[in-house]
Amino acid sequence: MSNGKVEITYSNWGTHDEAAAIQKTADKFNSEQDKIEVKVIAIPRDFYIEELDTLAAEGRMPDCGIMAESAVLEYAARGLLTDVSDMYAEGEDKPLDSLVFRDKNGKTIAYSTANEILLLFYNRDLFDRAGVAYPPATAENAWTWDEFMAAARKLTLDADGRRPGEPSFDPSRIMQYGAMVETLTWQLEVWALSNGGGFYSADGSRVVIDKAPAVEAIQKIADLHLIENVAPLSAGMGYDGIERSICGGAVAMATGGTWNVGTYLADAKKKKKLNYGVAVLPYMKEKVTLCTGGPNVVFSQSGHQDEAKEFLKWYAREENIWYLVETGIWMPTLSSYYADESFSSAVMDYAVKSAKPTSWYYVNNTLDFNNLLGSMLGEVWTGDKTAQDVITANIGALRKAHEGNQEPGMRSGK
Repeated sequence: MSNGKVEITYSNWGTHDEAAAIQKTADKFNSEQDKIEVKVIAIPRDFYIEELDTLAAEGRMPDCGIMAESAVLEYAARGLLTDVSDMYAEGEDKPLDSLVFRDKNGKTIAYSTANEILLLFYNRDLFDRAGVAYPPATAENAWTWDEFMAAARKLTLDADGRRPGEPSFDPSRIMQYGAMVETLTWQLEVWALSNGGGFYSADGSRVVIDKAPAVEAIQKIADLHLIENVAPLSAGMGYDGIERSICGGAVAMATGGTWNVGTYLADAKKKKKLNYGVAVLPYMKEKVTLCTGGPNVVFSQSGHQDEAKEFLKWYAREENIWYLVETGIWMPTLSSYYADESFSSAVMDYAVKSAKPTSWYYVNNTLDFNNLLGSMLGEVWTGDKTAQDVITANIGALRKAHEGNQEPGMRSGK
């Protein structure tokens, strides 16, 4: 007990600024009522799951906390998460259904803390210099893949100002790339979906990444660099692609998540006068984006589950953590915000009409699957092998990862 209150712990990760904001949120909650005192436990993102695994083995898990999306269903299968189906009453405003994690029995085990979707960010100044129209901000007007490619060619310049396809264009001396598509493995799924396929079947029970739509989509991403000369070599597995492309001034447009507004773009606008814009993704066959968001969970080892649920329910309301929404780090989760005309921007509309949940909402073992796939695709990005060759040769291992029969060393990545 602390000052007569029940003390609960909440674990989180994030940047220094985000961690400070979370503590500010907890302090606000603590000051508004006299029953519960929340203590925030900060754990570095790179070691978050490993630390939680250690605490679970010792029986010392936090009462509640944010969770890596790819680990939610695994933790539920291990009995480490509490059913939070009773957090919201019938008819009560609650998070969008696309942001709900459910276990194999259909019980709600987590709600995402934010509604993050994939978008296209671009440098307006580079578009203006090239005389290229800005990419569309609504799904209704989204660029086709061919339109995206045409713009990328016009925005790519070698050291002599020549573009791909022009005489004497030198791909070894490119000074400005037209585009960059993030190759974080989980984000690649959006292109498989856009091309009419996916990584998994609709119910998540089967791996279908070896089918033509997914293979073709991955190869198209690789060919942006290998064949079209409009994109740099894959940005790799990190989350700093927007920082190194749009913010760095070397790329005219790049894909990334909405969180980049708060983590990189707003700061670049302030300090570097970056004149950036936000657009919807181009599409291959279907107009689609992915939604996700770090979920809040109640750990089953908690002795104060009701109090933990009360805090997380309060925490889900945007007015209680508005500075995170306002700065662009998070997007709202509650359905009422998407019905409010004051939030009817292109991004909000896109999040409702075109977003599909990332597979970790309904597929277990995505961490193992994504780590393995990511390690395989390196040879595709460099052009040493085709997507077809790599996926065909490794489809058995990918299916084992999907089933939870991980290969040695598969979990070394994030």
